[in-house]
Amino acid sequence: MPLDQPMQRLRDGERPVRFVLAGAFNTIFGLALFPAMLWLSPYLHQHYMVGLILSQAVCTICAFFIYKLGVFRTQANIVREFWVFSSFYYATYALNLVALPALVVGAEIPPIPAQLGFSFATMVGSYFWHSLVTFRTTDRHDDHGSLPSA
Repeated sequence: MPLDQPMQRLRDGERPVRFVLAGAFNTIFGLALFPAMLWLSPYLHQHYMVGLILSQAVCTICAFFIYKLGVFRTQANIVREFWVFSSFYYATYALNLVALPALVVGAEIPPIPAQLGFSFATMVGSYFWHSLVTFRTTDRHDDHGSLPSA
């Protein structure tokens, strides 16, 4: 059966499968939060940049805990990991603060589709950053992303 192998990988705790599932949740949550905030708040609809900043802060905190606890399951210093995790998003947020108005005003793309496109590019880069930098460990790992047993 086609679903047997992915389900077995999930049960075995394979990190790439957990990353994809967490990413799917974070993507849906993140892509839904920005438009929901704009649609539910007349103030944020008028001031979409405030909505962008608020939604990105909420999404960053949510994503960090999902990746730390559910995907990488690290025991490292939470402050260091959050700083490194956030640094990726600080850079992309700074770029987003420039790109979104350029797309909305300059290219005349509505805020929501413009943000969706920018978010997609961020998702691709985040896999590499978190795998190689944020949640790296100095311990050896087996092929499933878990510590070898003694």
